[in-house]
Amino acid sequence: MKAIETKYLSATDTRGERIKATAGKLTATVPYDYALSDQSEIAFEAVKELVRKHKLDWDISKMVYGGTDKGYTFCFPESTIEA
Repeated sequence: MKAIETKYLSATDTRGERIKATAGKLTATVPYDYALSDQSEIAFEAVKELVRKHKLDWDISKMVYGGTDKGYTFCFPESTIEA
């Protein structure tokens, strides 16, 4: 199953606020974009960067997502569980 988790990273002395996307061992981090009004939009920017950075052949246009206490989790609606 393909899923991408995102989480907010607070500012440090050397970096501003960021969003990190993780899928297994793959990661990508983007600056927090204050021009976007919705946090899920900001998290999706990190998802797009992860796919771009790692040259993944994933069609993320139909991903669904949900919020967690850590951030957002994006997954594909065609994922199924077999009994």
